[in-house]
Amino acid sequence: MKIGYPCINETLDCSSSRTFRLASYSEERLIQRVEQNLSCLRRILEFNVEHGLHFFRLTSDLVPFASHPVNTYNWQEHFKLTLRRLGDYIKRHNLRISMHPDQFVVLNSPNPQTVQNSIAELVYQGSILDLMGLDTTAKLQIHGGGAYGDKESALNRFAEVYHTLLPDAVKARLCVENDDRTYSLTDCLILHELTGMPIIFDNLHHACVNNGEPMREAVMLAAQTWQPERDGILMVDYSAQSPGERKGKHVQSIGEQAFHDFLVETEGIDMDIMLEIKDKEASAHKAVAVAKALGRL
Repeated sequence: MKIGYPCINETLDCSSSRTFRLASYSEERLIQRVEQNLSCLRRILEFNVEHGLHFFRLTSDLVPFASHPVNTYNWQEHFKLTLRRLGDYIKRHNLRISMHPDQFVVLNSPNPQTVQNSIAELVYQGSILDLMGLDTTAKLQIHGGGAYGDKESALNRFAEVYHTLLPDAVKARLCVENDDRTYSLTDCLILHELTGMPIIFDNLHHACVNNGEPMREAVMLAAQTWQPERDGILMVDYSAQSPGERKGKHVQSIGEQAFHDFLVETEGIDMDIMLEIKDKEASAHKAVAVAKALGRL
């Protein structure tokens, strides 16, 4: 088991997601920001290794406007060596890496332009992982999208886009996550049947939208969609409901007893856990301690 957190380290004095306004785009500004972002990413990875946090989600903003038509610069060639060195560090320290494109990535949208923009973003993010030299256990995580009044048609539209428009390099990394409003684990299992994509399981989203599956059974169903040689082991997004907030809002800091109980409930299921908790590495430190006490690390 590996435990980690997404995108931002709040201990360090740098960010790997620095960007700028589209109106002020220039190649010089792009190069400067990417250099800063990749330098900070190296520091974050080193921090994580030092503290036993071996799962990390890269920010979508490593390369600002990478999938936007305004960006015609060959950043892939410019930063090829830097990205490969980051990948070598990741592999040397056996880190698990993922990326999670923003909500505008909707493969089953009825709008063809939205679909094309979504594919461009997935190609960009997949190319980051490719340039790092990471194998296909480094995943791209998306949601099922909208239902648009006819979920069956929306599911089939997703599958059609997957099979006819997505490059093989993207399909090799793509995963679908059960969400907190529209696509339950059961819906994601249908997408898995249609595409072969593994399912990233989100415990909080499952608590919000489900078909009555107990948590352990749900995690096992998701785990069965992963092919170890191609995909690695199951990725789980873990969080808890923020008290008094809207349904599905993440808690500020991890509840150690609740996390302990989740690990006990899922004992024997191999997984890597991404903590979607607002205080980032602070909760990750606590989670590692809980997992070690249970002999899971």
